[in-house]
This record gives sequence, C-alpha cells and structure tokens, in this order.
Amino acid sequence: MTTDEILDKLEEMFPEARCELNHKNALELIVAVVLSAQTTDVSVNQVTPALFAAYPDLDAYEQASVADIEGYIRRIGLYHSKAKHIKELTHDLKYEFHGEVPSSMKDLTSLAGVGRKTANVVRSVWFDIPSFAVDTHVNRVAKRLCLAKPEDSVEKVEEKLKRKIKRERWNRAHHLFIFFGRYFCTARNPKCEACPFQAICRYYKEKGK
Repeated sequence: MTTDEILDKLEEMFPEARCELNHKNALELIVAVVLSAQTTDVSVNQVTPALFAAYPDLDAYEQASVADIEGYIRRIGLYHSKAKHIKELTHDLKYEFHGEVPSSMKDLTSLAGVGRKTANVVRSVWFDIPSFAVDTHVNRVAKRLCLAKPEDSVEKVEEKLKRKIKRERWNRAHHLFIFFGRYFCTARNPKCEACPFQAICRYYKEKGK
C-alpha cells in the first residue's frame, strides 16, 4: 500500500479532518498550540475563550503577570510553565518581531515554549507552508503503519514522513494522521477489527502473534 493510497483511504474516513484548536488569528493559534502540550485540544478549547477575551492582543499580555495568566489556564496540565512561556513569547513577539507571529522555523523556535511541533503547526495551519507536525498521534500512527521504526525519534519520524509523502500533501496528511490516531487508531483499544490497514500494520501483526 503506497502512502498516497493510505492518505486517500484516510480522506474517505475523515473528510472533516482539520485543526481542532479554536483560534481567530495567528496569536491565538500559537498560544493555543503551546497550551496543548501534553493536554487534549478539548481541554485547551475550554480555557481559551476566557483567556483570549482577557488578552485580545500583545499589549494586554504585556500588562499581565504570569500569575494572572495562570488563573485562566489552571485547569490544564503544566499550567505554571505554560503561563511563563506565554508571557515570554508574547513579550518577544511584541519587541523582537514587531508584533507579528513569524513564519520561519528559526524564528518560531526561538520563542519560549515553541519547539518543532508547535512551529510546524503554526506554519501549516496559519501560513499554509508545507509542514509536518509530529505529535503523539502522528508518531504512533506512523510507527504502526510501518512508515517509521519503533525506535525512531520524533525528528526522525518527521524526516521520514516528509520523504515518503508528497510535499503538496503534507499539511493535509498531518490532520488526517491526527484524526486517525485520535478517533480510530488510539493508544489503547484501537479499532483494529474495522481497520483498513491491517495488512501493513505493525501493531496488528504483533497483536496477533
């Protein structure tokens, strides 16, 4: 089964696949993605309406303390470090990047709390730059479908997926892999019996041994 065939099947299964973090602009997106680390998008979407209403722009974040920001995100994991990162990255956006969220990998990853995954999401979703963000779902799916090895690092998985999937499909493939991993090929109790990828799935083969 080719990568194009895998993606075509995923398109049939999840035609609605998209970024599920609610946002209206690049600032809201980058903050939401930073908040989403080791936390579900559902949890992030529960706290961001009040957060974004309180801090609609960089000037508002500049006036806030870390403790102020913590008050809005206390319900999600790692809220203390995330509040600190948001305070730092919004400060840098205001003073180092002239109030704009940058689009380059180098500039994005210079911001507090922004690694390759977050940068790739922002580049892909907001700027429509071909990118492949590897989160826990993408990592799991890539390894189960033998598109990467079990021992591969996240960076290696990204490299392999970008090599095996056509560049023009990267952005869409990212969302398809996430939806497949989030709603079908879950970490626990995946829907193996109904899966169209049984013939190529490392997990299914090992489970049957």
